[in-house]
Amino acid sequence: MSAMIRKSLNQPEETRPFEDGSGKLELVDVEAGAVGRATFEPGWQWSKHVKPIANTESCQFAHMGYVLAGRMKVVMDDGDENEFGAGDIMVIPPGHDAWTVGDEACVVIDWQGMNDYAKR
Repeated sequence: MSAMIRKSLNQPEETRPFEDGSGKLELVDVEAGAVGRATFEPGWQWSKHVKPIANTESCQFAHMGYVLAGRMKVVMDDGDENEFGAGDIMVIPPGHDAWTVGDEACVVIDWQGMNDYAKR
């Protein structure tokens, strides 16, 4: 690292909307890669709202993040599943589907796998 960096997700450098207004990804770029704040609205599901953008059968990005609000269910291609909620650290390998659980938006800060996530 060559210099101190200060950036804010409240002033993202890029915003990527999901299909049907189901949420968005706000990004800032730091030397180590992109950091994103993803907002997944109630009813959001990767296979419905990001799959058409990604053109893959399941999400092929690894994620390492922190859940700020809401809940998310993740099911791996091999059937392994987990549910994450506010305060949880999530580490998810490639090959999964995910969806928002309940009527509250799920908000996640993710510092792995965001460079090309939901990129058109």
